[in-house]
Amino acid sequence: MSPDSKIFETIIIGSGPAGYTAAIYAARAGLNPVLFTGSEPGGQLMITTDVENYPGYPDGIMGPQMMDDFRKQAERFGTDIRYEMIVDVDFTGDIKKIKTESGQELLSHTIIISTGASAKWLGIPSEQKLMNKGVSACAVCDGFFFKGQEVIVVGGGDTAAEEAIYLAKLCPTVHLLVRRDEMRASKIMQERVIKQENIIIHWNTSTEEILGEEEVTGARVINNITRETEIIDATGFFVAIGHKPNTSIFKGILHMDDLGYLITQPDSTKTNVEGVFASGDAQDRIYRQAVTAAGTGCMAALEAERLLAEKGII
Repeated sequence: MSPDSKIFETIIIGSGPAGYTAAIYAARAGLNPVLFTGSEPGGQLMITTDVENYPGYPDGIMGPQMMDDFRKQAERFGTDIRYEMIVDVDFTGDIKKIKTESGQELLSHTIIISTGASAKWLGIPSEQKLMNKGVSACAVCDGFFFKGQEVIVVGGGDTAAEEAIYLAKLCPTVHLLVRRDEMRASKIMQERVIKQENIIIHWNTSTEEILGEEEVTGARVINNITRETEIIDATGFFVAIGHKPNTSIFKGILHMDDLGYLITQPDSTKTNVEGVFASGDAQDRIYRQAVTAAGTGCMAALEAERLLAEKGII
């Protein structure tokens, strides 16, 4: 199908805090943005219950409600929100081309990417069953709810080490499950974990099942060497085996690091392709918070507006 002859000022690929914030700023600047939500409208916050660390919500808010607020605000200023996936892109010329899953092709002067990242999970049934009932992939987001309680962290990399150390400040005991006899985390992070007296490291240990009916009560784990099983009592179960940025569609087109996070210029959301900007968790492997994602969404919209003005398009 040939592309529509209309050339948009900006198209936003992905929703969530970054995409919706970019849309709010772009719409208020008169850029008439079109936003494609992707397969998970609202992003990871759609599977988050209580959000208590985002400014402006003194009593906290449910993740899906917060994203609905963002969406309504973007629509209020005229954002054209389309509930579709983008399956192909062509960024070779000054006019960028995208293709939707329905086969429609659209043209735009600028593109803002806010496709986010997805947490990696263990893949056991109880993990999904107890999601947001004690199972989490973000200690910074949810750790406060487990203050004074015993928790489990799964993983052996820097993310797991950071989450265990963070939770150790809130919880009397943190059980860290490492599936090998060593951690992949950097040496300094390993030393911090080992020095933390209330972190118990379970080496060569994997999770067989997360226990609980309505909420997490513990986990049945197995030693990968002896094959012995044991039950660890805990009310929180944090999966910290990494995140995967949703950027595969841009492979070979945009610069990305070894994990697939899009690389942007310092103090900017500019990618290696002029007119293409990256925001949110698709380019943030460090913070991964709603508030930082929103901030980079704002930056991307402002930079797109400036580029369009410099070129005399607006």
